[in-house]
Amino acid sequence: MKIQNRDIVVVGIQAWDLTIGSNAKNIASEFARDNRVLYVNMPMDRNSRRAEKGTEKMIKRENVLKGLEPDLELVDKNLWVLNPRTVLESINKIPVKAIYNYLNRRNARRYSEKILDALNRLDFGNYLLFNDSSMFLGVYLKEMLRPDKYIYYIRDNLTKNPYWAKHGKRLEPVTIRQADVVVTNSIYYANYAKHFNQHSYMVGQGCDVTLFNDEKNDIPVAEVLKTIPSPIIGYVGYLTSRRLDIDIIAHVAAEKTGYSVVLVGPEDDVFKESPLHQMKNVYFLGSQPPEILPTFIKGFDLCINPQIVNDATIGNYPRKIDEYLAMGKPTLATWTEAMEYFKDYTYLGKNKEDYISLIDKALAEDSPELQKSRREFALNHSWETNVLEIGKALAKLA
Repeated sequence: MKIQNRDIVVVGIQAWDLTIGSNAKNIASEFARDNRVLYVNMPMDRNSRRAEKGTEKMIKRENVLKGLEPDLELVDKNLWVLNPRTVLESINKIPVKAIYNYLNRRNARRYSEKILDALNRLDFGNYLLFNDSSMFLGVYLKEMLRPDKYIYYIRDNLTKNPYWAKHGKRLEPVTIRQADVVVTNSIYYANYAKHFNQHSYMVGQGCDVTLFNDEKNDIPVAEVLKTIPSPIIGYVGYLTSRRLDIDIIAHVAAEKTGYSVVLVGPEDDVFKESPLHQMKNVYFLGSQPPEILPTFIKGFDLCINPQIVNDATIGNYPRKIDEYLAMGKPTLATWTEAMEYFKDYTYLGKNKEDYISLIDKALAEDSPELQKSRREFALNHSWETNVLEIGKALAKLA
């Protein structure tokens, strides 16, 4: 269901001037197609003010605080960004709950006052509040901002991170209970949220897979792949031991000596020192410009995502799966609860032995019909679809 003709306030932990991709920014931009949207940056806190002094981001925040630049900026049609003219206390290290709660409430009050002032200037009324993972201040936002509906969004396993775990394990459930509806990009996170709020729904993940639409772009095969023996089992992305299982990759290369295993992306130190570099059928092609990554996937016979199952991966939505499927490629990945969402379009293995049997199965079953269904599935995962699903979740409250 489309959300239309509403005023929407988006708060969260990622600033509008963040240089990396941001779900909240993409969602806000999609909201703004049919609604008026205020995107609120987190204010400076005293620690970040010192640590980031002199950076472009902090210079702008300081100028706003001093009144040298406007706090409210129209950045697109129907879309404003607010840099609140306030400084929050840095309180995460405070161990005493009562003291932390007192100061957290005071921070929330400062934050909310600046938001309410901007809403008054913009003449926003009866608005929706969309909170992207701001679990600490989020405890008080429904009370202080009094939105028509309060939506809490979970897109990552933040409470497994030491910073967020310290108070987040206690406060995120409170924030979840405060919300009218909780939306997530993962089945795993939706099931977690349902322990605290029955109105918790998986709404999918928006992805821009335009580059990976082979039917429109007529993508060529990367030249270097033409020198590598086929069939090719390939992975594209950051090669990090925090998220990828080196043992699975090594087992596949050892058992499938007639196959080439191609890894495209920068390596962490563990990968650089791994025995994979001594295996003759494993090819490291290094970091590549994002715009040519589809040319590598085009040359793979089978795409893989051999994740380690841990706090960083168990609930995450792997966008690379959509990129693989958008190109129609048979795809083999490690099973997690979150990956159940892809079970009808991918092959899911629970251990390195599963990978060996599923490689043969995936290649044997591949067909033009399956390729078409994979493409259609992945290409439907747009930000427009994501926001429509948020609208459907909100409509269930009626």
